[in-house]
Amino acid sequence: MEWEAPALVLSAMPYGESSVIAHVLTGKHGLYHGMVRGGASRQGRPVWQAGNLITARWSARVPDQLGGLRGELVHASAARVLDFGLPLAMLASMCALADTSLPEREPHLAVFQELTRLLACISLDPVDAGQTGMAALIRWEALLLSDLGFGLDLSCCAVSGQKHDLKWVSPRSGRAVSDEHAGQWRDRLLALPPFLLDPAQDGTPADWLAGLRLTGHFLARDAFGQRHRPLPAARIRLLDMVARMAENGDLSIDPEGAA
Repeated sequence: MEWEAPALVLSAMPYGESSVIAHVLTGKHGLYHGMVRGGASRQGRPVWQAGNLITARWSARVPDQLGGLRGELVHASAARVLDFGLPLAMLASMCALADTSLPEREPHLAVFQELTRLLACISLDPVDAGQTGMAALIRWEALLLSDLGFGLDLSCCAVSGQKHDLKWVSPRSGRAVSDEHAGQWRDRLLALPPFLLDPAQDGTPADWLAGLRLTGHFLARDAFGQRHRPLPAARIRLLDMVARMAENGDLSIDPEGAA
């Protein structure tokens, strides 16, 4: 049993003296785990960093085995964002979400393709990513929810069916609600940031915070809660970072201040 495909490194945990257990995501094969001999060595460590795009080769004698992984580096996303606090947090959060929410060996092509595109954009221009990339990240989280079967319905108001003035989302059903029909339940609803309805908008730190709280509610309840798992720590750190930015009205991505 073996395959070779483009893959994203999602995580790598030490195993023995010089090996790692790596988790990679491919478009065709989905999420795979494998042992990388020499993955913790000086030559192997730069390859097996979360966020890197590699050409992965997995092989095993029988399908149910952990199997072995080898990889050749294609694009070193991780190294390019090390000095940028917010882009680094974005990369870590997306990799952790994909690693811990997707079922193993089940293809999720759209999630893989969009994650690959986002990681490339973030790593090629970390400064711009810190200004405009958060909206794309939150849209990717909504895509992840949809691919897992927990998609939000933002097409029209759940109460009236109207398609304008959508400002809220029901935390129970995941359906949009117009501002006019929010009524007495307004305080119980989740804010719907405009950039989730208009892909041309990048939003502000306050919008990003609302978006992270929106997708985070359904990730925590559905994608992770049904499996009795907490949200990844990297996702919580990203939320805290954006909350500080929203509180200060700050768009900077100073690595010291964001860390």
